[in-house]
Amino acid sequence: MKSNHNHESLNRVMSPRALNRTLLARQLLIKRSNMSIPEALEHLIGIQSQTPNSPYVSLWTRVDNFKHETLSQLLLNRDAVRIALMRSTIFLVTKRDCLALRPLIQPVLDRTLKANFGRRLTDVDNNELAKISRDLVESQPCTLEELGKLLKEKWEDTDPSALAAAARNLVPLVQTPPRGIWGAKGKAIHTSAENWLCQSLVTNYNLESLILRYLNAFGPATISDIQTWSGLTKIRKVIEGLRLQLNTFFDEDGNELFDVSHAEFPDIDTPVPVRFLAEFDNILLSHKNRSRILADEYRSRVFTVNGIIKATFLIDGYVQGLWRIEQKRKSTTLIIEPFKSLLQVDKDELAIEGAKLMDFAVADSDFKNIQFLDPI
Repeated sequence: MKSNHNHESLNRVMSPRALNRTLLARQLLIKRSNMSIPEALEHLIGIQSQTPNSPYVSLWTRVDNFKHETLSQLLLNRDAVRIALMRSTIFLVTKRDCLALRPLIQPVLDRTLKANFGRRLTDVDNNELAKISRDLVESQPCTLEELGKLLKEKWEDTDPSALAAAARNLVPLVQTPPRGIWGAKGKAIHTSAENWLCQSLVTNYNLESLILRYLNAFGPATISDIQTWSGLTKIRKVIEGLRLQLNTFFDEDGNELFDVSHAEFPDIDTPVPVRFLAEFDNILLSHKNRSRILADEYRSRVFTVNGIIKATFLIDGYVQGLWRIEQKRKSTTLIIEPFKSLLQVDKDELAIEGAKLMDFAVADSDFKNIQFLDPI
């Protein structure tokens, strides 16, 4: 049941459970959506995609009757692309969002480039590097390693990996298929977005529009949440300009939350089915305070020291463990690793949904099995 005026919104304080249910609804995780895949991608503002297959699982768990080939065809038709965007990480987005968001996120890419490689690029003119890099990838798409070696012919004393990183952040490089196509293997081959999409970037898309879209998909949220998701700074000034258009709330710690004015809120007692989330799922990476879905005590088990965000499952809307699929010859096992002892009813539901996940993720397997590990 949804309401614009639940108990939390009336008293302007939202409980952790209200924030949880609202986030799940907006992330299409209470009930699978009947949106088209382009609609879902744009509603979610793309899907974080360090690993090529994770967007497929992310969409399977959110969209009714999702088929691999639907997303693969979008990539092959150049209606969706993989490109560095928010937080300078790889996202899978629609063509339209690629062209609109990439210029807006440029300050994030500039800052991360300077922080990570600035000392190695002191003798390099960024404008010259960007022009040469663009000419190279548009004449012959290539890997970043190959691009770095080519750029080193011009800057002989500079680390080629730093040169390639600069090209990635200064030029809107998209990864071309077969990278990102389900079942296909291929290195990340890059060319410019303009070359691949045969269109120029959009330069009049504004930050206000992006923030409203973020709140629609992830809100209510604090200014720090918006900055965590986007990587952008100076968000407060933009929020103040939008304040009259926004609803405002507080969490139980007194932090101010902002939201779109047309928002609906699920009842806090809305039941949520078990859900399997892919690696690097957006829902775990888009707030500074992740406790609305991930308890602090479990964070170190999901976020590894080397930057991997593991695949997780939700019970009653909260992360309660990890999952992975292991294949040996024609045998497939879904390994479920709970953080604490599970009720039998939850194990049964995980087994049913897990069987569907295996059918989606692994076509050719004579034997499929689900293994529950003991909590550690």
